[in-house]
Amino acid sequence: MRKIMLFGVVFTMFVSCSSAQKTTKKQADASNYITTIKAEELSKHLYIVAGDEMQGRNTGEPGQKKAGEYLISEYKKMGISFPPGATDFYQKVPSEFMKRGFAPKLNDSENIWAFIKGSEKPEEILVISAHYDHVGMKNGEIYNGADDDGSGTVALLEIAQAFKEAEKKGQGPKRSILFLHVTGEEHGLHGSRYYSENPLFPLENTIADINIDMIGRRDTLHPATNNYIYVIGSDRLSSELHTINEEVNTKFTKLELDYKYNDRNDPERIYFRSDHYNFAKKGIPSIFFFNGIHADYHLPSDTPDKIEYDALAKRAQLAFALAWELANRKERIKVDKNGE
Repeated sequence: MRKIMLFGVVFTMFVSCSSAQKTTKKQADASNYITTIKAEELSKHLYIVAGDEMQGRNTGEPGQKKAGEYLISEYKKMGISFPPGATDFYQKVPSEFMKRGFAPKLNDSENIWAFIKGSEKPEEILVISAHYDHVGMKNGEIYNGADDDGSGTVALLEIAQAFKEAEKKGQGPKRSILFLHVTGEEHGLHGSRYYSENPLFPLENTIADINIDMIGRRDTLHPATNNYIYVIGSDRLSSELHTINEEVNTKFTKLELDYKYNDRNDPERIYFRSDHYNFAKKGIPSIFFFNGIHADYHLPSDTPDKIEYDALAKRAQLAFALAWELANRKERIKVDKNGE
């Protein structure tokens, strides 16, 4: 009788533990990991990526390559590797591919990629992109590019870290995530165009692109607050992408979502001016997060000390929450619009 009772106790404990584990896994959402994206860590990374040693990160030049080496070292520290099918963290982008009319010849350069494999639908890929190049040096002055796009670059590192923490706890994304730092954006969106034409994974398996380009400052249209973000392109190919972004913002970050530059008649044509566009052209639902133009845009005064790190963290958290939902929802988002 005692043996039966002991077995019953053990069995009950086993069932209870198993149920608790299932409940924990079911309850896991972005809120468990979103706070790992911290202003102080973003600052630490950005003072390096946009530091003077990187000499403005011009495409294919030593400063950009040094910045790339830093990114790779951080991914290695996190335990995040390059994607399957690649031989290292680099996708080489040849000089000839970036040739444009009478523009100055660029050196060979590289996209940098890191990868977290999905636990249930690994063949479906979510891309999170940011360009890590800037414009280099002019007349001996360093154009640090802290906001453009050092801010997006370091946001990717923090987002990747959050997903890795989830994976360590058995709550990694159901779909795979490709963290893609692209080159040559400043000279014509070259790196993202190269990836879209030479994808490592079939584009039909790429569910969306979340592109982050300039999220560390406020513009002249929002002088009293940094609690906003411009959202561009979210409704062009998938109504679900647009709705999901609004839902996760309401739940987690409560930023003002400004759609000024999503206007089809936007005279500045911002939609066509960052790397998401090369994914959207291929029919991949794409969303672009952007803080707008400020007085230091493309000037040597775009330095890390002018970044508003609280805003950078909150905007990166929104991108993470959106990525979490896209990577973990039951069905991939539908393409139900024509891109116009």
